[in-house]
Amino acid sequence: MSSVAAPAPAGARRLVDGWHRVECLIAVAAFGFIAVVLILDVAGRELLGPIYKAFDLKGSPGIFAAQKMCVYALVIGSFCGVGVATATGSHLLPRLGFGWVPAAFGPTMNRIADVVTGLFFCGVAWYGWVYVQSSMQAGLRAQAFDMPIWPIQLAIPVGFLSAGLRYFFFAAWPALRPLPPEFQE
Repeated sequence: MSSVAAPAPAGARRLVDGWHRVECLIAVAAFGFIAVVLILDVAGRELLGPIYKAFDLKGSPGIFAAQKMCVYALVIGSFCGVGVATATGSHLLPRLGFGWVPAAFGPTMNRIADVVTGLFFCGVAWYGWVYVQSSMQAGLRAQAFDMPIWPIQLAIPVGFLSAGLRYFFFAAWPALRPLPPEFQE
């Protein structure tokens, strides 16, 4: 049995590469937003705060609800990170069970593991969706903004679903699977 995987169809490769780019862009935008908002908030409070005090001005020199906006952006960026970690093979990998099966069965075991992992992530995505639905039905709103919270929470099931579907792609076309890291942390 050969350990070299046959190349994946070009369309599958383009799809997962584009999918990965979109997740990276969303994650970078979310974390970039966090950095900019927190820097401006702190700078506003530290630089303009003394001026507000000196002239007894009302209000806050920082950005309104900066911390809450950053928490919401963190949810979006973090759950995009689940897919990014899956696409790059940079997630934590427990070594339990490695070496239990002869090396000749490695490619088959990898495909089975990808299907099981994909099913697990899809199951977690389902429960994430149940959580989002409960927020929708309860009419929960984001503090300070009086907007529904579920669009932000939607990042939870979408992030897990993205990882789960990607594992199904790995099972179908092992050549799409990222190369393992050269060393484990």
